Amino acid sequence: MFKSSTTAVPDTPAVPRHIAIIMDGNGRWATKRLLPRVAGHVKGVEAVRGIVEACVLRGVEYLTLFAFSSENWRRPADEVSLLMRLFVTALEREVSKMHANNIRLKVVGDLSRFDPKLQDMIANAERRTAGNSRLTVTVCANYGGRWDIMQATGKMVQANPGVTEFTEEMLAPHLAMAYAPEPDLFIRTGGEERISNFLLWQLAYAELHFTSTFWPDFTPEALDDAIASFQRRERRFGQTSAQVAKKTN
Repeated sequence: MFKSSTTAVPDTPAVPRHIAIIMDGNGRWATKRLLPRVAGHVKGVEAVRGIVEACVLRGVEYLTLFAFSSENWRRPADEVSLLMRLFVTALEREVSKMHANNIRLKVVGDLSRFDPKLQDMIANAERRTAGNSRLTVTVCANYGGRWDIMQATGKMVQANPGVTEFTEEMLAPHLAMAYAPEPDLFIRTGGEERISNFLLWQLAYAELHFTSTFWPDFTPEALDDAIASFQRRERRFGQTSAQVAKKTN
């Protein structure tokens, strides 16, 4: 189990150990170029490949990507169908490459609404890459932060019959991303400045970085800008600046 930032002061590495990203702006990227929205989503998949490679080179251990929220079902049916097909295509094309590069794949969220074929593909990809350790890439699909907390609470109560008082330590193992440390750095592309029901529990003490760059244009250099911004922050976790300075001297 990893330490919770609200119960213990975690390590503060110069390079974020865990980066979480809302990949926003695919549709607007396409619309701006008078292209169908599908073109933006296809280009967005290419951007994922570049950022995964960049994280490996920079020593990031965990990369979490918000691919499809539980609220995205509200989008037009044809766009949702397209996103599902893109998910299948990406799994078919990328899993072998990830495995060859010692990258582990995890997919978290309520997968029960997905086509059984896609569910099987996800399970197979996770099994195939389970032993890899260079980078863990998590794709959040049909995921919502409130769903995560609610499903974890239900599992915690079920695992502790008769108990009426609970702690963070009792809940933590049941969260969807219990296998990963809390994100150090949160990035949202596309110009919006909100968390949008993403990792509500886990982002408690993450440093937030917002950029107007649309996701298809988010390059390794843009990632470096976000990391440089992170490195300029003083991460106090409730302490004073003097306490932080004393620890680093």
